[in-house]
Amino acid sequence: MATFIKSVDDRTRLAGTNRLEVLLFSLGHDANTGREETFGVNVFKVREVMLVPQITHAPEMPPSVEGMVSLRGNMIPVINLPKFCGVQTDEKPGILIITEYNKNVQGFLVHSVDTIERLAWENVRVPPPMMVQQHGGLVTAVTELKDGRLVMIMDVEMVLAQTSGFGQSEELFEGIPRMEEEGITILFADDSVVARDQIIRTLDHMGIKYISTANGSEAWARIREIANRAEATGHKSSDYIQLILTDVEMPEMDGYVLTKKIKEDSRLNDIPVIMHSSLSADANQELGRGVGADAYVPKFEPTELAVKLRQMLAKNKA
Repeated sequence: MATFIKSVDDRTRLAGTNRLEVLLFSLGHDANTGREETFGVNVFKVREVMLVPQITHAPEMPPSVEGMVSLRGNMIPVINLPKFCGVQTDEKPGILIITEYNKNVQGFLVHSVDTIERLAWENVRVPPPMMVQQHGGLVTAVTELKDGRLVMIMDVEMVLAQTSGFGQSEELFEGIPRMEEEGITILFADDSVVARDQIIRTLDHMGIKYISTANGSEAWARIREIANRAEATGHKSSDYIQLILTDVEMPEMDGYVLTKKIKEDSRLNDIPVIMHSSLSADANQELGRGVGADAYVPKFEPTELAVKLRQMLAKNKA
């Protein structure tokens, strides 16, 4: 299984090229439809792939949480993805994918893993409404492989939010003070419904207005529109938006490329860009700085996000 995971150094060279590597996996044949759908998760989030070890079952866990496994002295929760996704199958999951998400480690039970595919973000599209409805918002992006298979990129944030309440507690937002200054507007980009909701809740607590976009391509279109309007009316772009917050993993255009485009446009060079991502490793933060990001904040840390927003806005004003 170790052959599925390449070195971090190799994968990080994809950053800024609008490419990603995805580990493909199956949840088994659905007994109702007979189909075996292919899902994917960014390799950056995968720590290990193994045969299913012994699982310690515990009472009072959500239905799709099988229990815990011991991995090098740490107890890790195990989520049964076929059960979570409502796949009715008689095939027993045989593989455990260990993932790290925003410094939280968990295991995903799947039927099988296939291979790692290198994809271009411009070929990874926002899923059609029918697919979004069918999978309950679990799929954030979709792409077609050369062999004709359709790959659905899974929203890990939604899985964790619905199985453990990860990032949902109102206590996370307690103590976030409102901004003294009024009239601040932030544009943010994130393809996850769960993440966008948390960003909005954070900004609402701070009393900051916002422009919400669902991916880098949509964000870049809105930013260029603002820059063009400002230029035509003799204003600065920063008169309309004072900060840009971007996710890293997004269909059509990732956060690295979006940040690079912003920093290369002289009309936007006085607007700070903060990367907001579950890819919290030092290597990812260094890559963000390499394309011009002014700061890097982990997801599902609303208090930390609020502090960083306040610092960057104050610094930029000064």
